[in-house]
Amino acid sequence: MHRFSGGDKALALLIMALAALALLVLVGPVLVVLITSFTTSQALRFPPPGLTLRWYQELFDPVRSAQIHRAAGNSLLVATLTAIAATALATGAALAIARSRAGWARFAEGAFMAPLVLPGIAFGLAALMFFSWLHLPPSLWLLVAGHAMIAGPFALRTIGASAAGLDPALLESSAALGASPWRTFRRVVLPLIMPGVAAGAFLAFVSSLDNVPVSLFLSSAQTDMLPIRLWGMMETALDVRVAAASGVLVAVAFTLLLVMDRAVGLVRRMSA
Repeated sequence: MHRFSGGDKALALLIMALAALALLVLVGPVLVVLITSFTTSQALRFPPPGLTLRWYQELFDPVRSAQIHRAAGNSLLVATLTAIAATALATGAALAIARSRAGWARFAEGAFMAPLVLPGIAFGLAALMFFSWLHLPPSLWLLVAGHAMIAGPFALRTIGASAAGLDPALLESSAALGASPWRTFRRVVLPLIMPGVAAGAFLAFVSSLDNVPVSLFLSSAQTDMLPIRLWGMMETALDVRVAAASGVLVAVAFTLLLVMDRAVGLVRRMSA
């Protein structure tokens, strides 16, 4: 039987301590927000003096929280359209990159992933200046375009992993049997990469839903977005409904994450 030395035990304890610290840093703020959302206080404060569901009732009140509901509707619409656009673009890019060994494919992949490493504020400002140069006023469609550029790399990551695993012999067999490229894509390629496509669409949706930098620069009074609305409420009045809205978003995101992981193995595909 292998016996652990004192150094091995110390290393194991150090790794466990670091893992516990990382978990605390990641989960701790979420727990603070969730607990604060039940406070009896009139403003954001932790720990809460008491617990109540009042702020969730006010959050779902169609009169008191009409502006929040309108911003949430805008965010859901933009996130849905962004997921569709980003997934379509990422699918085409992933298939083209996976089937090519040329240098341009690696360059295109790097360019597609560039928004992930660019500062969000700089990207949002650049998008605003670019659309202003084109004389395009802020609108819902500009928000979708800006969000799609940010969300595209998230979709490309999972779709690209699925596309890389495609067997070229399947495509050759389909072509040899007389199938058109579109029929091959619809009947052979798409079913095989569908788990990656679904995971990519989910990641694009979530990344758009809570995007702040692009929404900050491209939104207007008519296209008020939920993150910007919540930020304004917290900045001006420390409204507890911000914590309640955050609690709802955390619950919805966690539920969707569990569903997507069960359906398509989301966590495994994100780590691929």
